[in-house]
Amino acid sequence: MVAQGDLVKVFYKEKIIEGLLMPEDNSEFTFLKMSSGYNIGLKTSSVKKIELLKKKFSLPKKNEIIVLKKDLPTISILHTGGTIASKVDYSTGAVIAKFSESDILKLFPEIELFANIKSHLVRNMQSEMIRFAHYNLLAKAVEKEIKAGAQGIILTHGTDTLHYTAAALSFALENINVPVILVGSQRSSDRGSTDAAVNLIAAMQFIVNSDFAGVAICMHENFNDENCLILPACKSRKMHTSRRDAFRPINTSPIARVNHEKKQIVFLSDYNKKVNYNGLKLSLKLFNDKLKIGLLKAHVNMFASEFLAYKDFDGLVIELLGIGHLPTMKVDEFTSENDKLLKAVRELVKNMPVVVAPQTIYGKIDMNVYSPGRQLIQSGLIGNYTDMTPETAFIKLAWLLSNHKKDVKELFSKNLRGEISDRSEKEGFLI
Repeated sequence: MVAQGDLVKVFYKEKIIEGLLMPEDNSEFTFLKMSSGYNIGLKTSSVKKIELLKKKFSLPKKNEIIVLKKDLPTISILHTGGTIASKVDYSTGAVIAKFSESDILKLFPEIELFANIKSHLVRNMQSEMIRFAHYNLLAKAVEKEIKAGAQGIILTHGTDTLHYTAAALSFALENINVPVILVGSQRSSDRGSTDAAVNLIAAMQFIVNSDFAGVAICMHENFNDENCLILPACKSRKMHTSRRDAFRPINTSPIARVNHEKKQIVFLSDYNKKVNYNGLKLSLKLFNDKLKIGLLKAHVNMFASEFLAYKDFDGLVIELLGIGHLPTMKVDEFTSENDKLLKAVRELVKNMPVVVAPQTIYGKIDMNVYSPGRQLIQSGLIGNYTDMTPETAFIKLAWLLSNHKKDVKELFSKNLRGEISDRSEKEGFLI
């Protein structure tokens, strides 16, 4: 009699396929995890026979350490949902977030080889639904696991706003002295093309075999499954809707490359080490979840009313054009509205911090190059000479208003968590 987690041989149509027998949530399909780390679904009606090859892994109960081994570190997996914890609803063809935290362990039983695993469900939701209150919830969950003895944290997360959460936790977890790695996937975990297994295993290996401390992201380096990149929390971005290597470092290099098959880690840039935080205590600096922060993209044919729509907000991020431009000058009979834009910006600045980020994503803001830009500086816009992504600027502004409201102007342009580059490097473009 075969059971979930057993190594089996499946006689399927005219083929013989070996793999780990996965949970059967849909009797129409039989799921196997292949040695490559991929999962495949076989139509049950075409399965002639299943033979047991080896009793391999005993599957854990919910919120239970799989195997307690004194010589292995303890890593906590905090589950929030997203594609990495999704499956295909075969009745509709849609991808739904359904797996609980125990399902994660059933899907990836090999991760118990690296560490003692604790798994907790924080939320099961798509990442686009996240609000500031969830960042506080996650920060408190991380703190709880660290106090309980976890030497590292893996946070499973949907990819759409993973870079927002990475930045938020980087700011909220002050003096974090363990690795906190956010992991997602672009393909649901029960699809043959899933990148979930490789990303999760690479993150696990990086935590166990490095001295890194802080928040980072672990995702595929390219199309194949050979390497994953460890990316800086505040200088990374999702740059493609569906590619498995969608997450890229912005204006910087990756922290490290992990080859999960060779169990090899190559550091590619400077990073925070655990030893740097000896004697420092983790402190939570949480978000005011009532804040209203706007994010406005500059474009042609703008109207002053677009800016004034944010007059009741607590702060605003403007994605400037090019090196730092807004259409604020009247140059002919068609551009009289541009004068009103500058007046609208000045009106906003009276009541809230208005900060800037480059719409180009890459490169540094320099509003001193042209006279219209100098007008923006004189009007009170904050963030000249910074190269934060718009998303990181959004998170940083919210965090500063939550914790250092009187010092926003000074601190926004100061590098606090590696979000601002000391200098521009050609290696940081289109990696």
